Amino acid sequence: MKIDPKGLAFDIDGVVADTMSLFLAIAEKEFGIRHIRYEEITDYSLVEAAVIDHGVMWEIILRILEGRYNHPLAPIDGAPEVLRRLNGICSPTLFVTARPEAGHITGWMCEVLQTGRECIEVVATGSFENKQEVLEKRNITHFVEDRLETCFMLAKAGITPIVFRQPWNRKSHPFVEVGNWGELEALISME
Repeated sequence: MKIDPKGLAFDIDGVVADTMSLFLAIAEKEFGIRHIRYEEITDYSLVEAAVIDHGVMWEIILRILEGRYNHPLAPIDGAPEVLRRLNGICSPTLFVTARPEAGHITGWMCEVLQTGRECIEVVATGSFENKQEVLEKRNITHFVEDRLETCFMLAKAGITPIVFRQPWNRKSHPFVEVGNWGELEALISME
């Protein structure tokens, strides 16, 4: 059985946007932090994993959230192509992010997807916990997410999470998992 695109929504950071690579570029080039490698980030919270100073982490996160960075925010490989095809079938495509504001990332999404704002809807919830309410109100049945804690929360609410594989979500879980956008596209009814 394939996923109906009308019931599908996506997280942005770690699923569409390669935000962790941007984070690491800022850490290295602007703060001289060179000891962190992408594959070594096995916990979503870098502070809890004792990888980086709390103040520095929040400064980098604020720069990313506010769009104050000089390094490129790249899309995850394959995301733009699959999302453009999906948007041709079902529009607007829904993105739900825990970011506090949608403005900057919406502009980035339109640029990366080469589409107008009318073809996408970006909802910024301000917290991971608020995603559930947005998804329920829009009758979303499947959500692509990289944060395992959010996946467990959504599953309890009857929303089927699809885990987008990242180093920080390698703990045991019962959910469908994809390692790239080609694998994700294979799960979606693209007719």
